[in-house]
Amino acid sequence: MHEFLKACDSVVDEADTKKLATLMNMPPVSLLQRANANYDGAWFNVKHLYALLLHTNDMRPLAALAGEFGYTVAKTAPPAAVEIHQALGRTTLEFAHLTVETHAAMADGRIDEVERARIMKEITHAEEALALFKASVKAAA
Repeated sequence: MHEFLKACDSVVDEADTKKLATLMNMPPVSLLQRANANYDGAWFNVKHLYALLLHTNDMRPLAALAGEFGYTVAKTAPPAAVEIHQALGRTTLEFAHLTVETHAAMADGRIDEVERARIMKEITHAEEALALFKASVKAAA
């Protein structure tokens, strides 16, 4: 928790605190107290975190919070949109591959580690194809 509060404190200190507090709908003194890592009464809730990330676009608090649970945060770029029929075709193909791989793995009534890895790989491909399809539909609107 301390690393998270230190990250929040750093972001607040480096920002225009008055302007940030106004955007977060709180007095500057409250914002400084809530984000103060050295204050035992510091209390930064989810709404505060969301507003801090939204208005500063500084992800250090999110990265610190994730790090305290053994995770990392990485920004992902959405796929570039393509023609909708092409994206739909790719999605259909990837789901077909996933279906074939799953049926083949289940032929003996169980899934071993190698088969599980192959299915997981096909799931990843299907998810990527769906993301491409989603980006393509959004771009067409």
